[in-house]
Amino acid sequence: MKNLIIIAVILGIVSCGKKTEETKPIRKDVTETVFASGILEAKGTYYLTAQVEGYLVNINFEEGDLVTEGKVLAVIDNKESSFNTQSANELYQLAQSNTQANAPALAQAKTSIDIAKQKMEQDALQEQRYKKLLESNSIARVEYENISLGYQTSKSNYESALENYRRIQKDAQQQLINNKVSRDVNTVVLGKNQIKAVVAGKVYKKNKQIGDFVRKGDVIATIGDAQNIYAKINIDESNISKIKIGQEAVIQLNTQKNKNYMGVVTEIYPSFDEASQSFIAKIAFKDSLDFRIVNTQLQTNIMVGFQKNALLIPRNYIDFGGFVQIKGQKEKLKVKTQIVSSDWVQVLGGIDENTVLITENITSNQMKISEAGSSLMK
Repeated sequence: MKNLIIIAVILGIVSCGKKTEETKPIRKDVTETVFASGILEAKGTYYLTAQVEGYLVNINFEEGDLVTEGKVLAVIDNKESSFNTQSANELYQLAQSNTQANAPALAQAKTSIDIAKQKMEQDALQEQRYKKLLESNSIARVEYENISLGYQTSKSNYESALENYRRIQKDAQQQLINNKVSRDVNTVVLGKNQIKAVVAGKVYKKNKQIGDFVRKGDVIATIGDAQNIYAKINIDESNISKIKIGQEAVIQLNTQKNKNYMGVVTEIYPSFDEASQSFIAKIAFKDSLDFRIVNTQLQTNIMVGFQKNALLIPRNYIDFGGFVQIKGQKEKLKVKTQIVSSDWVQVLGGIDENTVLITENITSNQMKISEAGSSLMK
């Protein structure tokens, strides 16, 4: 939408020894806009960061490269994680061998079971013979009870041997699980030595070089969507209530002062940004963007309102208290305003097109015709 061109004829006169000017209000269709500055940003921009500390021994990208998800972009030399992973693997293999039937602890426990079982079976046969002898009154009961007690003891020893085997087997399985977790965790940590692209995109900035020492959290590169670039803008808190999704905007890049792009507000961040002390919104480009370098500074005018046949007066004909001076009247008149810009003011009532206003706020000593173009902003 083009800015409105408003023409006002301003007459210079001399009154009571003071230079004054006079004018009449005019009616025009005007658009109210909110100004905001910002930058170009790629959709899905993220920082590729180091997860461990160490020296960068390999970098597989340059600025401007397109990278795929999961591609290894850099390698960090972290010997501690390598040693930990190797140790964890060895401990896991040892724990795994301890779960085998021929493992020393299990083999010994199995031998104890076999011996205890053989002793129990022998004592069982002995107990049966003595029981028959007791039934035929060939032995004294005390002899049978001693043999029976020996059988119960060997039976208990056999059951204890079985329980001991199960305990050793369970401990070995538990140790295997613990060592497997340790191995897997250390494998993951070792994998962090390889810095991979989280999401496919374009490398917009390369922050480190081979040989640099990096710490956890250091940014290696900035990556974003190469096909989707939008305007990320900062809006003053006094204007944020006027901004709505779907409003059109005129965008001008600082690198292309003579070119305007049309856009539309697509997102308003739900919280106040403490760093910039402003609210943040996104504007999608409706026009084809032929300059696609991210972080390029820009400015935009968001169209937040339209007034048809609005009554306008030049800004210098109203003071900061909202009073105007009508020709021929001693007292100033307070008027109600709505849209106020640096050049023009919309008046809602109190005067009309036939009212003659005067002012001493003169910018020229000669009679002139002033032609001014302005997008009105509140």
